[in-house]
Amino acid sequence: MDRQRLQAALMMHPDSDLDCDFCQIVTREEPAREVLRTDKVVAFFPLDPATLGHTLVIPREHIPDLWSLDDQTARDLTDATLRIARAIRAAIPLDGLNIIQSNGEAATQTVFHLHVHVVPRRADDAMGPIWPAETHWSDMDKNDVQDRIRATLTSGAGEQDGAP
Repeated sequence: MDRQRLQAALMMHPDSDLDCDFCQIVTREEPAREVLRTDKVVAFFPLDPATLGHTLVIPREHIPDLWSLDDQTARDLTDATLRIARAIRAAIPLDGLNIIQSNGEAATQTVFHLHVHVVPRRADDAMGPIWPAETHWSDMDKNDVQDRIRATLTSGAGEQDGAP
């Protein structure tokens, strides 16, 4: 799509980012295999789904990550994710389901437009386990982090407006 046409489309959606692939799906400037479109979210298959039925749920507004998410959009995204999960379960055979939401490069976020992966799982699928077989954190390390998170929550710094 030429840049001028894309800019015109995005002007109709002021909460979009000109360089964001997902914003281009929201504005319909890029095609996608959509399964749901509302005034708040769009849900579609990624180009290379991890399993058949793997669906991404995104807010229509360009929000880069979880820490930038407002409470109402979080509710809208959660409602749509649950709706998609139920539809997947009713539509295709599965043995389980992963809900995955990554923030930042270290967490494997590759598109910096908040998105939730709804991934139907089968016992014989190619995904494999998503957690390490074991970890070796000491009780002291775990207690320290527990205390720090509790203190942050108690101080209110974990609230959206108080977040760094």
